[in-house]
Amino acid sequence: MRFVLTDEQREFARSLDALLRAADTPGVLRAWAAGDHGPGRALWRRLGDAGVFALAVPEAYGGVGPLPVEAAVACVELGRYAVPGPVAETLAAGVLLAGAGGPAAKEWLPGIASGAAMVSLRLPGHGPYALNADAADAVFTVDGDGLRRAPGPGELSVSADPARRLFRPGPGGEPVAGGRAVEAASRAAGDWASFATAALALGCGEELLRATVAYVKQRRQFGVPVGSFQAVKHRLADTLLGLEFARPLLYGAAVELTEELSGGRAEAGSPGAGAGVGSGMEPAEGTPGAGLGTGRGAGAPGSGSGTGPGMGSLGAGAAVAAAKAAAGEAGYAAARTALQLHGAIGYTEELDLAWWLRRARPLRDAWGTPSACRARVLAG
Repeated sequence: MRFVLTDEQREFARSLDALLRAADTPGVLRAWAAGDHGPGRALWRRLGDAGVFALAVPEAYGGVGPLPVEAAVACVELGRYAVPGPVAETLAAGVLLAGAGGPAAKEWLPGIASGAAMVSLRLPGHGPYALNADAADAVFTVDGDGLRRAPGPGELSVSADPARRLFRPGPGGEPVAGGRAVEAASRAAGDWASFATAALALGCGEELLRATVAYVKQRRQFGVPVGSFQAVKHRLADTLLGLEFARPLLYGAAVELTEELSGGRAEAGSPGAGAGVGSGMEPAEGTPGAGLGTGRGAGAPGSGSGTGPGMGSLGAGAAVAAAKAAAGEAGYAAARTALQLHGAIGYTEELDLAWWLRRARPLRDAWGTPSACRARVLAG
């Protein structure tokens, strides 16, 4: 058996694609990097209206989630269009605040769900930075079992991507919640941030590959398109394989997160094991190893009837780490391929693709570097 997205999930992806295609995201990115957050916030509200941020917020607070599969679908599309802002962080904040509970959850979660609030995070074990803290309505930090709202964005640090501005929130701030609930919520939020970033990286890699294939079809050398050269074909094929291998790992992690939320896992080896309760993914007949797929990635190498290549026995945290390592490295490999095959034009500020090229490496390393993710997978 294999698992594919439902008709509703595919339609959700198409609706986001149409929304973002009409949004001129390169122009939004340039304005965002220059410090003008207006166009980005307007796009953020439209994404909120489309239900993107409600996917991580429980129904009790005005959301529809948590729905990991749908969140992956959304983040892949947002990654394809390089939507600026703390997307992964805001989704993770929904998980953090819902888990911590208290007045802050009631205050912030409805706004997160609707797209009215943009939130950034700093969590233990994930570095000292809060992404786009200057544009966020709130920055939440966790130290031990204490959750606080940072007093301000903090000190700006240099980033490879000018639209991904990194800040070091200062110490102190307003206490929001504490205790073991915060510790557990922080771990879950870290998994969600890593998971969403993996989806963003996969989408970024997809767009880099699409643009590069289009370019090598039109660029000519020795009287023929450079895309006809065998070496170019092999490089593009390797890039595609990396992205398609990462796809079932991403959706396998979504299924694992769904099972963790539902409180159980199907018995290993049983029909539909790994599909999860309420995962929303349909079982369908297919060839062995056809994989989870998304309608675009069915038949990805190594994918199987469970939650992805070799992942049947992994828990949610390790599954997320596997997805993050694979998607992050595949997206970065796509950027290297795109830069090499575009040639010198790939370095220019005027080329819209430059924004995707700059984004691939920060996405690879944010919320879990490949080496840290592999270590987590090995630890089980």
